[in-house]
Amino acid sequence: MREGIQSPPSGSSLSPDKSLLDIGRSNGGDQTGDDAGDSAGLLAGQHHTVVRYEGVTRLAIMVTPQCGGGVRDQAWEALSMMRAILRGQGEPMALTMQTVFVADAVDVPAIQRLFEAYFDEELPLTLFVVQPPCDGSALAVEAWAVSTTTVSVGHHGPHLLTVEHNGLRWVYASAGAIHLSGRSAHEQSVEAFEALGKRLGAVGIPFRDVLRLWLYQGGITEEEEGTERYRELNRGRTEFFEEIDFASNPLIANEPDAGIYPASTGIGTDEHGLVIASLSVQTDRKDVAVLSLENPKQISAFDYPREYSARSPKFSRATAIRMGDHMTTWVSGTASIVDSETVFPDDVAKQTEQTLDNIENLISADNFARLGWKDAGATLGDLAKVRVYVKHAKDYETCRAVCERRLGLVPAVYAEASVCRPDLLVEIEGVAFSRLSGGSESEPEEGL
Repeated sequence: MREGIQSPPSGSSLSPDKSLLDIGRSNGGDQTGDDAGDSAGLLAGQHHTVVRYEGVTRLAIMVTPQCGGGVRDQAWEALSMMRAILRGQGEPMALTMQTVFVADAVDVPAIQRLFEAYFDEELPLTLFVVQPPCDGSALAVEAWAVSTTTVSVGHHGPHLLTVEHNGLRWVYASAGAIHLSGRSAHEQSVEAFEALGKRLGAVGIPFRDVLRLWLYQGGITEEEEGTERYRELNRGRTEFFEEIDFASNPLIANEPDAGIYPASTGIGTDEHGLVIASLSVQTDRKDVAVLSLENPKQISAFDYPREYSARSPKFSRATAIRMGDHMTTWVSGTASIVDSETVFPDDVAKQTEQTLDNIENLISADNFARLGWKDAGATLGDLAKVRVYVKHAKDYETCRAVCERRLGLVPAVYAEASVCRPDLLVEIEGVAFSRLSGGSESEPEEGL
């Protein structure tokens, strides 16, 4: 494996065809591959994963500006590095969804104008989230891209994008930013879910087809008339979900009486508002199925005792979709919780270890077999990217050291954000790609 391709953690697998790249990390670094020419002179720290399956190339990209300077300089640096990465793939690529983590809410309008001007009519679904990057940058970007040789990408305004290939239709959608403006947290939640439902309905997607949700809530643990804002968000979500029969999704492989909800992240932001986004899929293919995952070492969130919320959080610990001989697993925001209790409340290192243990158990082959998929499973080494939300900036280096020891140099964004319980210090989410047992083996391509 030549210079520029990072080895995965010991014992991990690279499936279906996955390579981890780390270019420009710390002072620009050495650059190899076809994108070296385009990225020469750029200082942005970036690392990305290339995944190939069914004739499609997907990229998970993380970019953090390193040039210093003002927020506009850093935004242009991030955009330039993403352009270099896409041009370096040797085939036409398009961004599908990106999340911009911004240190200061006052900078969001300027960054948004730059991104909109740069992408113009090809703007991917873009979320601006006020969660300061832990390394002190003014912004950081997580982006997904797909090759377009055999893929059709449809732009339906700033809040909805479709991707179609191999008989699959993926839909990325957002309700936009719902600001406080006199609304309660419950009212914000109801408004956001109703708006998202209408966006999906405009392209023929019933809400039952949503597999993944992201909820970014300002003041997540603050109280509002004696009730925590996150609990009020859950009340609104529960009321909306009462009208949705997720089990009627024809792709669902769980038993009908099981708890079936989208995987989800509910995390705090520094701006008093609510941003929500979703990922949905539709297909008539017979080799595609979806499984909602629960961790046997944790009480399901939707079964939490009333002491945590009068209306429990309605989400699954993960959602997996199998397609042909491979599988993608979206891991919900995961924290240091065993059964329903927070463990290691004052120790960020131990909380990070427990969180990764929870993810490892959740996506393990044993857990998939328990739920009926005996040919499925993933490891921490199959993660294509992670987001790590750290409550206190002072804990960043400790948390990062644990993650890099356990995960290697998987693309990661570390953002400062309040977690949904006051005693939780870290939360981690991710996406894993793995091969179903019995599928044909293939090696990662050299030179990626």
